[in-house]
Amino acid sequence: MISKSTIDTIFNTARVEEVVGDFVQLKRAGSNFKGLSPFTEERTPSFVVSPAKQIWKDFSTGKGGNVVSFIMELEQFTYPEALRWLAKRYNIEIDEEKEFSPEQMQAEKTKESLFILTEFAKKFYTNQLHDTEEGQMIGLSYFKERGFSNEIIKKFELGYSLNKWDAFAEFAEQKGYSKELLQTSGLVTYKEDGKRFDKFRERVIFPIYSFSGRAIGFGGRILRNDAKAAKYLNSSENEIYFKSKTLYGLFQSKQAILKQNECFLVEGYTDVLSMHQSGIENVVASSGTALTKDQIRIIKRLTSNITVMYDGDAAGIRASFRGIDLILEQELNVKVLLFPDGEDPDSFARKHSASEISDYIKENSTDFIKFKAKLLLDEAKNDPVKKTELIREIIQSIALIPSLIQRELYVMETATIMDIREEVLFKYLAQILNKGEKTFETTEGNKKERFTIVPSKSAKEVVNQIQVVEEEIIRLIMQFGNLEVSLLDDEKNPYKTTVIEEIINQLEHNELELSNPFYQKIIDDVKIGLQNEELRTGDFYARLMDSDISQTATSMMIDNYAISENWLNKQGISTKSIEDCIEKDLFDVMLRFKTIYIEDEIKKLMDISRSPDFFGDARNDIMKKVMDLTKMKIFLNSHLDRII
Repeated sequence: MISKSTIDTIFNTARVEEVVGDFVQLKRAGSNFKGLSPFTEERTPSFVVSPAKQIWKDFSTGKGGNVVSFIMELEQFTYPEALRWLAKRYNIEIDEEKEFSPEQMQAEKTKESLFILTEFAKKFYTNQLHDTEEGQMIGLSYFKERGFSNEIIKKFELGYSLNKWDAFAEFAEQKGYSKELLQTSGLVTYKEDGKRFDKFRERVIFPIYSFSGRAIGFGGRILRNDAKAAKYLNSSENEIYFKSKTLYGLFQSKQAILKQNECFLVEGYTDVLSMHQSGIENVVASSGTALTKDQIRIIKRLTSNITVMYDGDAAGIRASFRGIDLILEQELNVKVLLFPDGEDPDSFARKHSASEISDYIKENSTDFIKFKAKLLLDEAKNDPVKKTELIREIIQSIALIPSLIQRELYVMETATIMDIREEVLFKYLAQILNKGEKTFETTEGNKKERFTIVPSKSAKEVVNQIQVVEEEIIRLIMQFGNLEVSLLDDEKNPYKTTVIEEIINQLEHNELELSNPFYQKIIDDVKIGLQNEELRTGDFYARLMDSDISQTATSMMIDNYAISENWLNKQGISTKSIEDCIEKDLFDVMLRFKTIYIEDEIKKLMDISRSPDFFGDARNDIMKKVMDLTKMKIFLNSHLDRII
């Protein structure tokens, strides 16, 4: 259990803009930062970070919170896991009772146990590489022969698995890890006769990390020639490792990708290692898999620019076209780089310096559409049928691009390369884009008209006034609860108080409660805070483990829009801030709440008065209450400048 003092230190030290900046490309927007949501696909940035309030808000999903909740949402961590991650990032020593024992680990959820086991396995393989004779003679020698330095071996925590059937299984079981967990992880296979086998035996090991740097799986390369054994093996998929959602080297490369605003995409583990060693660090690998949408979305969090690097194998390049089409579909800028014959990113990087590699990339990177057109044109040569097919294939790729302007530019470029009229290509592009659209045609003589079926608009929802006003009350508490205001009492005498104290005082004085149970729960908690001489505003609630309250606080503390400073700086127009109008807003909101509350009471009384059970004096008493409440309603509305 992490101590409260440690949690406070983490919250006081960790900066939300720094942590979010590790995962999302942020740009300054007034006093806030903005970026693309890491949780959804979007083209217009709606993810807002407030350094002043130390909170974030994703307007595309409605999610929001503090620095801890961001890590929890992004990496699906538990609250303690997120705290530990932040403590490690900021070198904060954690004060807790004791480490997990093997028994406790078995009691934890499978996902948490897998994280612990994978980290344990990583350290085991690393130790086998450096601390055993076999590891040094075979594994370490292999890495050295490939030219990898001690710094790179340490940076990527490379390892080795001994040439023994169950070296890891035996060691893990001795440390208390269950057979069930080892089997679930895929690191060990158990047979019915009781025999056990390490998956990665006699292989060099490449640990695979999550976005945040947790070991989630492994890649293993066999070093001996064995036609029956796969050259490379990956961890089996489980609750923490999904191959289609993972990019090798991303954790070590993400800062360079953010800084360079470009990502180089290669195929293998050693490609990444060699590029890093040569000083090119903004590089990741798909690890031999066909590129997936999930992998592209991960890159899109960091940059909109991808350069795909090929070793010159034409068959491999054609096989990758589908993956690059997916990149275009995500509205990223794609370039292609071909290395000289016989070279791949690994071999080329080992022979050249960082500046030489950078120069080669700049001089030889080609726009993907142009590259694809030239490659297919070389294949088609003078065959008109093949040329027709390749033009169709290129336009189909262009059709995937969401940007209208980018599509048009690519069509014009293709027309030039293919020596074909633009009108023909635009016509075919239009056919592709319109394909699948729900249409029907009517014939009137020779005249045909095309109609697109447009779904009818739903009826406008009726706004629940009481909910709107109650939300405004909670918003005032979250945003400005500790703000001091100057008000007048019933005798017109001035007095000073805080927003929270005024709201609670008025609710208690009039014996009013909010109709929304969730909002009333917050009000009750605010009262507890006052009893303890504490003003509980959004800063307090944004730190809570309760995700519902934390997200509500964040949503109400951060605005997607703000008044531009240009009104004053460039136009000379002075505008009032929200804080300047807080007394009026507070006054209006509480009057509106009382008015709506009275209207609801009047409605209830009128419904009762219509009942046959009420007549005579009983009915007269009800109608008298209705009249008194109506007078009060008129009085309140007069202060709100309303006409009844």
